[in-house]
Amino acid sequence: MVVGLGNPGKKYERTRHNVGFDVLSELAGWHNISSFKSQFEAELGEFSFADDKVLLVAPQTFMNLSGRCVAALVKFFKLPSTDLMVVCDDMNLPVGRLRMRGAGSAGGQKGLQNIIQSLNTQDIPRLRIGVGRPPAGFSGADYVLGRFSPNESELITQAVHSAASGIECWVQNGLEIAMNQVNSPES
Repeated sequence: MVVGLGNPGKKYERTRHNVGFDVLSELAGWHNISSFKSQFEAELGEFSFADDKVLLVAPQTFMNLSGRCVAALVKFFKLPSTDLMVVCDDMNLPVGRLRMRGAGSAGGQKGLQNIIQSLNTQDIPRLRIGVGRPPAGFSGADYVLGRFSPNESELITQAVHSAASGIECWVQNGLEIAMNQVNSPES
């Protein structure tokens, strides 16, 4: 199960906070998913890859309540948390930098924190996409709800592509190999 974090609605499309949704859209395009169905307070898409079924999940709660739908889906499908990959933005990484990990704290990402609390474990694989730090005078909330500059957009387009490729690697080869593919030497 791949959970892309973001906020629902046109108002939030292509914002820094919605890069998780952008990765789901990339994967949906690659695997010819033309429509998502609404269930469990989420938009769900499904495809087969490397002899596995992959469920794409775009929570339709706001970011800070993402754990509610993720916990319901994990329970319904009886999934271990290690079969879950959360894709989210990260202000602590430079724009476009990717970092995949198998466990750890939320690092200030409130959607991921809500999922950790809802599942009562930090052992949740996650793929963070760097959106950079806000400039002086901007709050973190205003910054992540803003759109990328033209220069940043180029970096994010490549990062979204690389993230989707990394998720396919995770499905096919497991976390360690995917981490080696995704994480840059500077990580």
